[in-house]
Amino acid sequence: MPPRSLALKWPTVAIPAAAGVLVVLLAWLSGPGLLGITNDDVGTPVAAEVTKPAPCDKPDAVETVKFTVAGKSHEGTLNGCGHGQGEHIDVAVPDQLPAQGAVAVRAADTSAGSSDARRPLGLALLVFACFSGGMYVYLVLRTQPKPKPVS
Repeated sequence: MPPRSLALKWPTVAIPAAAGVLVVLLAWLSGPGLLGITNDDVGTPVAAEVTKPAPCDKPDAVETVKFTVAGKSHEGTLNGCGHGQGEHIDVAVPDQLPAQGAVAVRAADTSAGSSDARRPLGLALLVFACFSGGMYVYLVLRTQPKPKPVS
């Protein structure tokens, strides 16, 4: 039995490689929504002062903060804990503020830049998956039994 040639034929490698490059390119062009990354920053970051802190020993702790938007003072509720009385923090305030009553705000640093590492990591995993699929195709095609000549 003659030794099998391990030389790669161009269609065996080129077709899976082209399909992998196409998948990665389409994923890159489709934007961050494909990988479950959303930038739902609703609101504007504003400096606020904690008026009523909450201890962290209870679940669903809510602190009261006061902030100024367009020269008008507002009061808001921050879903968080551990800040001190009079501490200055940045909060994300919704674009539409009610005329009166407390406004639900959130810490501004929880949304800014939180998705920076997920997109490159997701694309790297996608590239790895395409490479793995291409190698699988190569191995399957390489190990196919050759038909025996009729004697």
